[in-house]
Amino acid sequence: MSQAIMRQHGKNAAQEPLRWLFLDFDSYFAAVEQQENPHWRGRPLMVMPLNNADVTMAIAVSKEAKRLGVKRGMSLREARALCPDIAVTSARHEVYVRWHHRLMAEIERHLPIDLVHSIDELSARLGKGQGTPAAATALARGIKAGIAANVGEALTCSIGLAPSRLLAKVAAEMDKPDGLRVLMPQDLPDALLHLQLEDLPGISTGVARRLARAGVRDIAGLWRLSPKQARAIWGSVAGERFIRALRGEDIDPPPAGPPKSFGHGRVLGPEHARVDTAWPVACALLLKAATRLRRARMVAQEVILSVRWRSGPEEVGQGVAEACGGPRSAARIGWRPADSGWRKVLPVATSDSFALLRALEGLWRALERAARTRRDPRLRNVHVHLARLSPEAARQLDLFAQEDARWRERERLWAEIDRLNRRFGGRAVEPASLKHLDLAYLGAKIAFGRVPEAEDFIGSLPRNTPRSSSPPPCADNT
Repeated sequence: MSQAIMRQHGKNAAQEPLRWLFLDFDSYFAAVEQQENPHWRGRPLMVMPLNNADVTMAIAVSKEAKRLGVKRGMSLREARALCPDIAVTSARHEVYVRWHHRLMAEIERHLPIDLVHSIDELSARLGKGQGTPAAATALARGIKAGIAANVGEALTCSIGLAPSRLLAKVAAEMDKPDGLRVLMPQDLPDALLHLQLEDLPGISTGVARRLARAGVRDIAGLWRLSPKQARAIWGSVAGERFIRALRGEDIDPPPAGPPKSFGHGRVLGPEHARVDTAWPVACALLLKAATRLRRARMVAQEVILSVRWRSGPEEVGQGVAEACGGPRSAARIGWRPADSGWRKVLPVATSDSFALLRALEGLWRALERAARTRRDPRLRNVHVHLARLSPEAARQLDLFAQEDARWRERERLWAEIDRLNRRFGGRAVEPASLKHLDLAYLGAKIAFGRVPEAEDFIGSLPRNTPRSSSPPPCADNT
């Protein structure tokens, strides 16, 4: 870059110091429910994952409930102690996805979206002429007004404007709900000093412990770190990138690599809390993960089943260490003593749902054995993951491990099933052994880091159907 171009770049940065807009929707799930149901607007509201609110915890609370001290993760009993007349509704994830796409379309009318971080967060790079405080705040107010006028007045958002994407996210969190905060270079670090280290995105509990061991216990200490020191504390270049972005440099992380796993989990209601009644839930979760696997044109060589028991720590047989690579690994990723997990490595990576279901069935037998050792064998939730992924075209085949010569035909069959389900609805075609199992409570669920498309949604099946006392055979029937 010539000196003239560098001088012009520096001049533009000084004239337009703001480069990023970060938008965070306020109490998104609850706000959508208030938008769809006007009688809930202005009222405290809790959104629960299941219809049976007495056995679950809130996954979202409205702005009005937050002002009264109600928080996400509270039980209904705890919330009613703070707010006796709080309204309660169960989550409708397919509705939240529809509103999400409407909101994205409205925001795109104002400026291009750079990245959708989750169903309720996005960031956008400010264009030429938008980087001054006056222009950027006018843009942000225009977005807020457009959402209120064209999408829904109950759907408020908080917006942060700053030189880096990291600072813009921090700014959006500083003035909630329905806030608008600008962080200018000259505001730093004073505007951040009142925050705790864990308030900054990217400072996990583990990173905070590393910083404490290095003598850094507040934002002022963090600000004094050099990029080289931060790299050493983090143990990777991520620390250097973090410090530079915190100081306002326009540093973006490298693009995300291919996924390491596909998985889904569910909180279980009382009707699915037993091992036998939870089996259809696990099957449905695996089928969803397998559909995503094929859509990404990848194959998996490992199936992982993990559960959380309703009771506290007990003797649990195989346990979490087997699933996570030992007690130290289990502690490092945050598993608790009441968690259990099992894994199965397949001879050859595959996207064949029948082969994956057979592997899950073997893991379920191990879960049944563990349940027999417990005084209280009820389950709180279940998770199924497909791991050891590789691109479909690059997998290594072991001809001697191929016990079934029909695996290619079955993979093609499942690709066709996916196509039919996309065309006619989420469960138009499925294994006959699962057709009459009770999955009525399984709607689409949203992981906050991923916005599902329409084909991710699981349809309902008839209720009150007979349940098997053990996993049904995963027969090759459709």
